[in-house]
Amino acid sequence: MSTKDPTLWKNPPHMVRISYHNNDQPTAQEVAELFRRSGIRRPADDPARIGAMLENADIVLTARHGPRLVGIARGLTDHVYVCYLSDLAVDSEYQRQGIGKKLLDLLKVQLSEQVMILLLASPEAENYYGPMGYTHAPNAWIIPRAR
Repeated sequence: MSTKDPTLWKNPPHMVRISYHNNDQPTAQEVAELFRRSGIRRPADDPARIGAMLENADIVLTARHGPRLVGIARGLTDHVYVCYLSDLAVDSEYQRQGIGKKLLDLLKVQLSEQVMILLLASPEAENYYGPMGYTHAPNAWIIPRAR
């Protein structure tokens, strides 16, 4: 079984039973609700935009507790040079259980070692990524969204 197949991964038994999925295809409504519950700033009140965000992603990894969507990692990639991690969100009731870290680890499994992972962190999340091996990059430039 290839690790790149839409496969189910499980946490060790001492943790809440979370299932991890590759390209699970959550609904826009599920993702909007997760964004609201996680505290991530995304256009959760615009289901068409959330739907387009999901449809245009190259990688969508999800974490579920039963049927409930409790985590998502969404990326855009060319699979040979760079992957932009556009969303990493975990339901606030499930944070600090390793779900975000597991989603990031599974993202790396989907990519070869020649692919750089790039992300923009909110000020609240800046200290989250360093301990997991991500290097702060002060050389980023953005043109902000108009909406």
